[in-house]
Amino acid sequence: MRAVVVRRFGELEVVSVPVPRPGPGQVRIRVAAAAVNPVDLATSAGVLTEAGVIPPREVLGLGWDVAGTVETPGAGFAVGDAVIGLRDRIATPLGAYAEQIVLDEAAVAPAPAGVPPAEAATLPLNALTAAQALDLVETTGSVLVTGAAGAVGGYAVALAHARKLRVVAVASEADEAEVRRFGADEFVPRGPSLGDRVRALVPGGVDAVLDTALLGLDALDAVRGGGEFVAFAAGAAPLPLRGVRVRSVWIRADGERLAELARLAENGTLPLRVAGVLPLTEAAVAHERMAAGGLRGRLVLVP
Repeated sequence: MRAVVVRRFGELEVVSVPVPRPGPGQVRIRVAAAAVNPVDLATSAGVLTEAGVIPPREVLGLGWDVAGTVETPGAGFAVGDAVIGLRDRIATPLGAYAEQIVLDEAAVAPAPAGVPPAEAATLPLNALTAAQALDLVETTGSVLVTGAAGAVGGYAVALAHARKLRVVAVASEADEAEVRRFGADEFVPRGPSLGDRVRALVPGGVDAVLDTALLGLDALDAVRGGGEFVAFAAGAAPLPLRGVRVRSVWIRADGERLAELARLAENGTLPLRVAGVLPLTEAAVAHERMAAGGLRGRLVLVP
């Protein structure tokens, strides 16, 4: 089968490899669509290896998100079932940028009914990240979401709205209508003096921040004393000034939670956004487009 791998940092190669064999507690999935995420760019460029997140490897696979059909039966899954899944072991030689992939059964969930594979493939990594970040906060009041027009941020806004939190969204002015559609109650354009502008809407500051845009101290300034702050990348957590509880979200595969998110996608609660669809052989083009910025939603590769 074909797969996209990295053997030299900065170079994506389409190679022919043996079809992977599932072990105990695993299923093999025929890939219908695989989303392209910023972590794939960081992996291929060697950034994560330099940072000590991925140990040195001769070959690295790419791709976390997959939508497809089950090829080998497993507990709760039959051949031909439409599924989505998350590969969270990023140091393996094969990822979702491939024609087939093996995942732990616990990382797989039924695909959202009636949703095309390209859209379904945008769900696992970004929606699970948003959901697991929101689980870290205890507030039932207000939450600030930075990067609210992004893939993770959009899901965070929608999920916080579904929890009946008061959602304050930060994004570019051009994205205001979009993030309000996701469920934002208040909107603040990105820019300087974020804390002052948020506090003009929420006196004293918001109860919690989901900092998907990695603004750090600027976003922390918008939180009330003793509030909560969730960071979304290694090294992005600011000091816990004013008694703010600062935590970082570390994504993990969770098939049961992913099934819940799939049901929310089915009923329209979660916004599934595809910025474009490219063949697997044009993975390098997809990376170039993502690196250029300006996308709304995820690029998706199809074998």
